Amino acid sequence: MHGNFKVITLCGSTRFKNEYIEVQKRLTLDGNIVRSVGLFGHSGDSEVWENMDEGTLTKTKEMLDDMHKRKIDMAD
Repeated sequence: MHGNFKVITLCGSTRFKNEYIEVQKRLTLDGNIVRSVGLFGHSGDSEVWENMDEGTLTKTKEMLDDMHKRKIDMAD
């Protein structure tokens, strides 16, 4: 908990961008601090990957995965 607020991290496939946004809004309005993904790589943020070489792409995906795991660590 952070103050009176439960901290929740959303997890799942980024193919479900609309569902993420819907759930994030509902949980926020219910009085929770919500952490989510930083990019929707499978549904809307494809421009992020377009000009990356394979090595940079791999390192970036690994970084994003690690960052999300740390968000899970911070959740209640």
